[in-house]
Amino acid sequence: MKTLYLDIFSGIAGDMFIAALLDLGVDAKKLERELKKLKLDGFHLHISREQKSSIAGIKFDVHLAHDHDHHHEPDHGHEHSHGHEHHHDEAHAPHEHDDQRNFSEIKKLISHSKLSAWVKQKSIAVFQRIAVAEGRIHGLPPNEVHFHEVGAVDSIVDIVGAAIALELLGKPRVFASPVVEGTGWINCAHGKFPVPAPATLAILGARKIPVSQCDEPHELVTPTGAALLAEFVERFGTMENLVAEKIGFGLGTRDNLTRPNVLRAVLGTQLKAATGKAEASTAGLDWETDRVAVLETNLDDCTGEILGAFVETALKAGVLDVFHTPIQMKKNRPAVLLSVLCTEADADKFSELILRETTAFGVRKTIAERRKLRREFTDVKTAFGTVTVKFGRLGGKVVQAAPEFESAKKLAAKAGAPVKRIYEAAVQAVKNLK
Repeated sequence: MKTLYLDIFSGIAGDMFIAALLDLGVDAKKLERELKKLKLDGFHLHISREQKSSIAGIKFDVHLAHDHDHHHEPDHGHEHSHGHEHHHDEAHAPHEHDDQRNFSEIKKLISHSKLSAWVKQKSIAVFQRIAVAEGRIHGLPPNEVHFHEVGAVDSIVDIVGAAIALELLGKPRVFASPVVEGTGWINCAHGKFPVPAPATLAILGARKIPVSQCDEPHELVTPTGAALLAEFVERFGTMENLVAEKIGFGLGTRDNLTRPNVLRAVLGTQLKAATGKAEASTAGLDWETDRVAVLETNLDDCTGEILGAFVETALKAGVLDVFHTPIQMKKNRPAVLLSVLCTEADADKFSELILRETTAFGVRKTIAERRKLRREFTDVKTAFGTVTVKFGRLGGKVVQAAPEFESAKKLAAKAGAPVKRIYEAAVQAVKNLK
């Protein structure tokens, strides 16, 4: 599995993140095609190769319908490269500007689109982090907060575009350098506020991400940039045994005083320190490896209804897997072991979900390495229609093949046949392929 390392020595904003991934090879036309699934009007993308402090990279801009041909850098940061200014103090009445949406409306916009399930889940999760932070700052429930930082069209494009770009890059593991913020002041609705912006600090603090300030007299990390880091980055630190295969530069708008306004993104392979062999390959095998968080708790007083509801909630929230196993606890009590598998970055999020939604008083977390067959999907033809089949390869050979049940289920409903017959026909079609 590939590793994406974000070198955030000069901060991060949504536009810089997308620009860096485009420079790594993400197809701009595919990105634009996916963004159209939002059915969001009033903008177009401008992607160009430019230089910043003699560093050649990609500049990504969202041009709004009312933008002027010449746009400039807002006073407070490098998130939005447009003529209109955005303030960081964003909570206010919803009728003040037409381009505002609250978090509830944004969730509907994304969830009702035809974007992939992963992009939907991750985009909403990034917005959730910002909405929760802004809501606490302004004393409002997250769903009711109206603010430009999330509500404006360009921010929606930045956040959803970031998730799309990561998916187009193959959903690599994401690491980052320590978070460095500048100093100085940002413009708020009723004056100035010191850097870091309140929302930025709250978002990073909620994920327990440490922040250090440098002598750059400008904001370096925007709230959207902070939320992207909090949602996607597994851990923060220096590069460790990373073989850089591609390097991308996402350019900001401002000319900083102490460092280029550039986000460096490195796509490569993580090597194991002891052997020097690639993490994605062990003893010559071409399986894939990654790490997941395993969350567990023993429950002897949780009803079946609550457990069932938790499983549904956890799956909708994006866990990799959730299950419960019968066990016997002390005092000979029958109980269940509730287990959740999720990414390392989501461990705190789902630990909180367990503590809120079940009778648990504590959650155990362990980090586990996985070995996975290289997967590919192929459509096979049956007498009833086409079914998607998942193949697992090891050493270049197919060692597993299984029809995708949801694909078989949809075809069964369409063809008016039992799912079992569709499944069996797909299995036979796979045998015929072999």
